[in-house]
Amino acid sequence: MSSIIVGRFQLQDETEYAVDELVQAGYPRDAITTFYLNPAGQHDLYPVGGDRDKSPGAKDTDTGAATGAATGAIVGATVGSATAPVTGVAGPALGGLVGAHLGSLVGSLNATDDTDGGSRHAQEVEVRKAGMRVAVAVDGPPQENEAIALLHSLKAADIERSEGHIEHGDWDDFDPLTPPRYVDLQGNRSYTGRI
Repeated sequence: MSSIIVGRFQLQDETEYAVDELVQAGYPRDAITTFYLNPAGQHDLYPVGGDRDKSPGAKDTDTGAATGAATGAIVGATVGSATAPVTGVAGPALGGLVGAHLGSLVGSLNATDDTDGGSRHAQEVEVRKAGMRVAVAVDGPPQENEAIALLHSLKAADIERSEGHIEHGDWDDFDPLTPPRYVDLQGNRSYTGRI
């Protein structure tokens, strides 16, 4: 596993220029890669798209649907019983079915956690900004410092340290969901999250 220095750029022309500058500085071309990082939630890590197989706020919706269906069935059957003189025997049964269906919808929506779990999750994990990236594999602290200084001089934003394998100009094991370790340009230290 190599140490990798990554910088974000706005335009593809800027990334091409940065790659040329890194090569001129002595970094091997096959140790450098460029790629576009999609906005959070659009990384297509799963066959149906997205970054996760389930929404973090939807973990209790099955329980909410079952509770809502039971409550809705009871309320619907009660209302249906009140209409029995007009609707006959079908009133309570139809009321129970409609009540169960509506109750399951309301119950699953109520169990969706958009305020607590969703916002807490967003605060715990730093989300990388979308944009073009230039990444270079480096050998040791002297090369790290040179790559950081060069990317900084080229106006790269969100310079970070990472680890992985860049082979033949391709970073196969990059995970967009890992928390970034941004470089503090004053002290040249890594930190997680923004200052």
